[in-house]
Amino acid sequence: MGIIAWIILGLIAGAIAKAIVPGNQGGWLAALIIGILGALLGGWIASALFNINVNESFFDLPTWIFAILGGVIVTLIWQFISGKRRA
Repeated sequence: MGIIAWIILGLIAGAIAKAIVPGNQGGWLAALIIGILGALLGGWIASALFNINVNESFFDLPTWIFAILGGVIVTLIWQFISGKRRA
């Protein structure tokens, strides 16, 4: 999977993470950037902990699950660091 595919996956995962996690993560641009970082984190978690190669295919279910999970984790970390509380 190329860098463009990771960016697209991150943008979609960021939008889904924004819908899952309550609260104010900033604007949509911030949520999408967090989603890209979350997709990278999710890919790293999948590779390091579960030995899953998320670079094989864009449409694999584990790729999407770990990208969304990474987006949620990064969103929660961002809310903790920025001091924004849940709505």
